[in-house]
Amino acid sequence: MKKFSLLATLCLMFSGLAQAAPYDHIHLAAPSAEDAVNWYVKHFGGEPARFMRRSDPNLPIDRVMYGNIAVIFFEREPTGGSVGTGVDHFGFSMPNVEEVVASVVADGGTQLGDLIEFGGMQIGFVEDPWGTKIELIDDADLRGMHHLHLSSADPESTLQWYAENFGGESEMFAGALPGLNYGDIWLLVAQARGDIAPTEGRSFDHLGWNFEDLDAGAETLKANGVVFSMDPRDYRGIRISFAEGPDGVRIEVVQK
Repeated sequence: MKKFSLLATLCLMFSGLAQAAPYDHIHLAAPSAEDAVNWYVKHFGGEPARFMRRSDPNLPIDRVMYGNIAVIFFEREPTGGSVGTGVDHFGFSMPNVEEVVASVVADGGTQLGDLIEFGGMQIGFVEDPWGTKIELIDDADLRGMHHLHLSSADPESTLQWYAENFGGESEMFAGALPGLNYGDIWLLVAQARGDIAPTEGRSFDHLGWNFEDLDAGAETLKANGVVFSMDPRDYRGIRISFAEGPDGVRIEVVQK
């Protein structure tokens, strides 16, 4: 009954809010983008790519594509890992969780805790060689890139903030966790333990959404109280901007 009541409350809060903006990318940090791309492809699959999937050999291969979502790498030393920030981890879904955990550990990563069962699914946590925490989950309903798991002092209001500004379907993941479903990725929010550090500069630097009309979208977000650290501007033939989310989470909003 408690789970049902929470879901009903969230549905009422989120009804009539923004339609889902397509989720676009995750931006991580590593000293070598090429090494990081190769490491992620080796363990989690995906397609190595250049900026906007262009074929220009002068552009570095600095990202891995998982469908339409990119994991992109800044070439720099992170100032710290993802744990302790407003984005605790992100997740991949695959049927061979135990095997992948062992492969990651043998290749410079770290296992975080034991394998567990949740909602009939096997789950394992690892950390990549540059400090980003990753959840591996055997969810047959969504393979590949699976979820973003934020950390907040007030998870309910944080989830509402993302629903109001970036849409998403309000649903219960595995019948237990309230979240936003963007079709190809979930957004979940956990209760923070202790202080929360900003994401900028850390191994998981920022989240990213795609707006069809960035200038109009930015005006709508600003009218809703969202603070921009960088207004929309042209960049390599696209338009980009940066906004501030709850709990020090840096957010890039782009128009392609």
